[in-house]
Amino acid sequence: MTAPVETASSYRAAEQAARASYGKLVAILAARNRDIAAAEDALSDALLAALRVWPKTGVPGNPDAWLLTAARNRQRNDHRAVQVRRFAEPEVARRLELPEPDEALVDSRLALMFVAAHPAIDPATRAPLILQTVLGISAARIARAFLVDAQAMSQRLVRAKSRIRDAGLRFGVPEPEDRSERLEAVLDAIYAAFGQGWDSLDAPENPDGLTGEAIWLARLLVATMPDEPEPKGLLALMLYCDARRLARRDAEGRFVPLDRQDARLWNRDHIIEAENLLTAASQSGRFGRYQCEAAIQSVHVQRPVTGRLNLTALRTLYDLLVSRSDSLGARIGRAVVIAEAGAPLEALAELDALPADRMQDHQPWWVARGRIAALAGRREEASTALRTAVSLTEDEAVRHYLLAVLDDANNVFDERG
Repeated sequence: MTAPVETASSYRAAEQAARASYGKLVAILAARNRDIAAAEDALSDALLAALRVWPKTGVPGNPDAWLLTAARNRQRNDHRAVQVRRFAEPEVARRLELPEPDEALVDSRLALMFVAAHPAIDPATRAPLILQTVLGISAARIARAFLVDAQAMSQRLVRAKSRIRDAGLRFGVPEPEDRSERLEAVLDAIYAAFGQGWDSLDAPENPDGLTGEAIWLARLLVATMPDEPEPKGLLALMLYCDARRLARRDAEGRFVPLDRQDARLWNRDHIIEAENLLTAASQSGRFGRYQCEAAIQSVHVQRPVTGRLNLTALRTLYDLLVSRSDSLGARIGRAVVIAEAGAPLEALAELDALPADRMQDHQPWWVARGRIAALAGRREEASTALRTAVSLTEDEAVRHYLLAVLDDANNVFDERG
């Protein structure tokens, strides 16, 4: 044990241990009885115990092992209480006889991801289930990311965990012939986790939390499935984005949009690795969504070299992306490119074609609409859209940036008379 520490430091240590190891510990705790919900309950109790004990005794040298032991004790007590009534204590002892903590801490998140993506699980629930069980993201936050009602998302996740337990689905990475059908949900979950971190939801003291975890999981996936091109595409996509991390804020902490970033601050190693991954993925002859999105980022990376943004290439890639995924993000991105290429009215029609009920609280749609309406010369429409975008923005730096964009747009309209 280390020396006693301040309460605040202990809280931060517990929070960081939970963020870094949540999925790994849930996977270990659920491996024997396949009860994810019970494993989460046990781990939650262990985290609460850490908040009580660590401020008094100090943060343990191996926080993961401490949490695992505490959670297993909770599991053991729960099982004993149930099984004693059935005169089955020997079976309880056998089921709970697990390896030593250091041995058990071998990373098993990939296995948990694939069981959450099992064909027996509702397809719409697979990626959200991975986000909650592997990365510990709350149902409310997941609901926002997937643009659905929070209560409905919670109910889906509860049903999925019960399905895994009741069906006795096997925990483990499936055989190669069975992996591909689950791969899409795993990739979607990893990218959704990266997006949550990228949107400034990582803790300030642990800025690489979700984004770093997502990149690590993608690397693990590439190593596990070297013949699959899409994991390489996803990893390339995230590396392109992460390469710009230091350029996203200026010295005063203000948000800097992509077209105004200082490219000298970009991580060249990440960009070179991403380019190599994209090239390697293309050699398979199977072009998918994440390769397409990575290729879009590659076009943006070329702007500082060529001095211009290749809008023709971007339009072609967005058309391909929509044909493969037809996601809201792809359609919004394509609309912006269409507007930047000189057709803002066509772009507005693209945005209007998206489901209005899902767009009401979708900040990127309002940001795009504000930009496109301004290009179309529609002052009131642009102002309304940008103000709505500001109201939906959690990141204070982005809020200030959008307010500045609104002021600039109004000034331009005023100058035009």
